[in-house]
Amino acid sequence: MSEQASRRITIGNESIELPAPLPVLPVRDAVVFPGTTVPLSVGRARSLAALDEAGASGLILVATQRDPKQEEPAIEGLHPIATVAKIVRTADARQNAKQAIVIGVVRARFSATPSTGRALRAAITPLPETREPSAELDAARARVIELAHQVIDLRDDYPDEWKGVVSSMPTPGMLADLVASSVQMPTEQRIALLCEPEPTKRLWDVARVLEREVTIAETQKTLRAQEDEEPMDPKRRERLLRRRMRDIQEELGEAAGGEREADELAEKLEAAQLPETARTHADRELRRFRALAQHAPDRHLLRSYLEWLADLPWSKETEDHLDIADARRVLDEDHHGLAKVKDRILEYLAVRKLAPEAKAPILCFVGPPGVGKTSLGKSIARAMGRKLTRASLGGVRDEAEIRGHRRTYVGALPGRILQGLKQAGTNNPVFMLDEIDKLGADFRGDPSSALLEVLDPEQNSRFSDHYLNVAFDLSKVLFIATANQLDPIPGPLRDRVEMIRVSGYTPEEKVEIANSYLIPHQIEENGLPGNRITWSPAATLNIVTDYTREAGVRNLERQIATVCRKVARRAAEGDESRIAITVRTLARYLGPPPFLWEQPPTVGEIGVTNGLAWTESGGEVLMLEATMTRGTGLVLTGQLGDVMKESGQAALTYARCRSVDLGFDEAIFARHEVHLHIPAGAIPKDGPSAGIAIATAIISLATRTRVRHDVAMTGEVTLRGRVLPVGGVREKALAALRFGITKMILPRKNLVDLQDLPPDMRRRIRFIPVDHMDQVLEAALEQTLPRRSVPSRPAPSPGAPPMATVKPR
Repeated sequence: MSEQASRRITIGNESIELPAPLPVLPVRDAVVFPGTTVPLSVGRARSLAALDEAGASGLILVATQRDPKQEEPAIEGLHPIATVAKIVRTADARQNAKQAIVIGVVRARFSATPSTGRALRAAITPLPETREPSAELDAARARVIELAHQVIDLRDDYPDEWKGVVSSMPTPGMLADLVASSVQMPTEQRIALLCEPEPTKRLWDVARVLEREVTIAETQKTLRAQEDEEPMDPKRRERLLRRRMRDIQEELGEAAGGEREADELAEKLEAAQLPETARTHADRELRRFRALAQHAPDRHLLRSYLEWLADLPWSKETEDHLDIADARRVLDEDHHGLAKVKDRILEYLAVRKLAPEAKAPILCFVGPPGVGKTSLGKSIARAMGRKLTRASLGGVRDEAEIRGHRRTYVGALPGRILQGLKQAGTNNPVFMLDEIDKLGADFRGDPSSALLEVLDPEQNSRFSDHYLNVAFDLSKVLFIATANQLDPIPGPLRDRVEMIRVSGYTPEEKVEIANSYLIPHQIEENGLPGNRITWSPAATLNIVTDYTREAGVRNLERQIATVCRKVARRAAEGDESRIAITVRTLARYLGPPPFLWEQPPTVGEIGVTNGLAWTESGGEVLMLEATMTRGTGLVLTGQLGDVMKESGQAALTYARCRSVDLGFDEAIFARHEVHLHIPAGAIPKDGPSAGIAIATAIISLATRTRVRHDVAMTGEVTLRGRVLPVGGVREKALAALRFGITKMILPRKNLVDLQDLPPDMRRRIRFIPVDHMDQVLEAALEQTLPRRSVPSRPAPSPGAPPMATVKPR
């Protein structure tokens, strides 16, 4: 049909002639269905012109806009299916607007056509309803009538007379259109029903809408009945009322996203089971959130805060697995040796089993890098069945990293403690605080001071984070700190933790760890079959002694990984032969050994002693060399710290004061300069433990007596010759054993430290306990010094005049 021709259609028993084209009346959020009467407010110039151009026929095309915000839409801005409507009546309204009542006539598809007036005009193609009776159509019609009657019975705003109207609809399509125009639903859903030409499909879509209406109406009726029977909890009543409000808004197509957000937050807070104080605070903040406008600048900040409150594990707790035998098995599987550490962990589990309410201790593993401090925490978590979380404190200089930022700051967040608990998802995880000795401090505060509350079992049950601003219970958390050195940890913080020393491994222990853990792990990591590569024990020992120099096993694993990678490359290139790693083939994969242990001298030397030192990587043997040149005084070289320099001065003073007793002329120090050097001059050294080694070297030099080559020593010396205890005895003993030394002089008070040594090590080294320098000289020098008959005199006190000396003739 051309655009200029007329078309006659039959609606029921009435024949209607449709002019072509028709004026178009765009509407924003309204949808007119055929057979329904709809009032419309008309105010735009084009829309008023369309009413005027409808003429005597009174027919107009009512089309819904795609974008309700568009003021003057074109034909392309309208939905392609619209309704031809008949204007029943128009009336003037305020501000040059009109009120029009229209009745839908027929669906129509339309397209743009040139317009001669001010109104839009469109060529239409009517879409009359198809009438093909079927069993499914009858079933759909019956279902819609049934549901519509239920809604009318449940809702007070529908009169009972509507039942007869619904039941008397002559066609299924008219029934679907009537119900669709009467039930609240979004505009998009109405457009979808208008565009559906098949009555059966349209009826089933309407039935689904009515089912939802029945559900909502029954729920509201049940709630009203419950409220009448007994008073409801105020919080529950508020939740139900807000849910009802949300359902009503969705039915009206006015659902507010902000209200849905608030309801979701309320449900999450309810599920979190906050303590009473925190719950009161959360309710107050939630009311503030509901009162804020959707686009208020503080809304997202408040939402983030409420989400943090809801996500924290206030009441989520994992059940402890307190089987002591199983915990022992797990610790032995993951770590070789470390008997003292394992015993302390098992003691904690035993106490936890007998006294579940006991407060968790704060453990701190102190030891050199690579000895397994962090992995011990993982093993504890696995043995107890708890979650593990970790926070690295190395380089942290801001107190807010621990306590969080206050909400007044942009980008504020809780501190690392609460962040770790949120990540763990429980309020009793194993919490690793790594590198606690490397905390810093600046103008932003001292993080170690913030940790005082966290690591105090008497205070952390009400830990206060600046961001959260409510107390959180940390008493169920098992905190485990790790550190390489004890001295940098502040005193108050050190007092709150239980220190557990994790010492370095012996070469034999490293070989066992490599064979049991490291080699199988690296073979698997590099994709090698288990039988593709074999290691000889001698090759593993060679890596330990010649390719690594550390207290732990981290570099040992790197060297093993290097070998496995090279074997994996050969396998990827097609070499399927089995590889045997021996001492002879090891250099092909790792190159020449970077560390060749210096062999101890086979004979004693004058002025040369074997001192022992402790470093972060374990123990070291220091060969102290002393000599005399023309001049006076004492020269100390080798990157020595102030404490070690003071030990040198004390040793020289002791030697000068005991010159008569030890059989040499004290004036020798007035004519000669004593130069003491400790090799590896590029490495800083400090501490008092080399005091007896320095004193022995000076006395050996003065008396021209050789020092035993198979003796190493450690201990602090005083001006009176007393030998004081020092630290790191286990590591120093390991260093002496690696160096081939079989005798070790140490302070008598350090004998208790030897309990940590393996029994085989105690058998391989002879320990000589001493209290005084006389005992040191007797054990360290090859010859007994000749003693004068003059009785020994104590060293002068500081500030006293020098004692007179008797010069030998």
